[in-house]
Amino acid sequence: MSLKGELAKTYFKEGYNCAQSIALAFCDEIGIEKTKLLRMVSSFGGGMGRLREVCGAVSGMFFVAGALYGYDDPKDMQAKKEHYARIQELAAQFRAQTGSIVCRELLGLEGKDQSPVPSARTEEYYKKRPCPEMIAIAAQIMEAYRKEHP
Repeated sequence: MSLKGELAKTYFKEGYNCAQSIALAFCDEIGIEKTKLLRMVSSFGGGMGRLREVCGAVSGMFFVAGALYGYDDPKDMQAKKEHYARIQELAAQFRAQTGSIVCRELLGLEGKDQSPVPSARTEEYYKKRPCPEMIAIAAQIMEAYRKEHP
């Protein structure tokens, strides 16, 4: 497993959500103060506020990609196109390894879970959830992308 993958898994096991765990693993490269970074990505856990939509690890990976490679000129259509292609490439890599980028599908849930109450992080929670592995995969994909595109 990659260094960033291990680091992101460690953050998750400390209680950070999936997106926060990915962002924290790349915090030193992003250059945003830790508390601010954590708040910026806090909404993406649980598949967007626990709606079980796009996986938080994927959202965290996209956040990191935006912070490091994103565009800032709304009229620069080439930069926008290149960034969207980058995001689609990262999503395709994640999907190829996991089968989906959707939280509820990765968790094997039938419908959306819209309860705002987060699950307690118990030993049983970690045994039945694929989240640490999903986080490691997303971090590893982003780490490899960084090596190819410094």
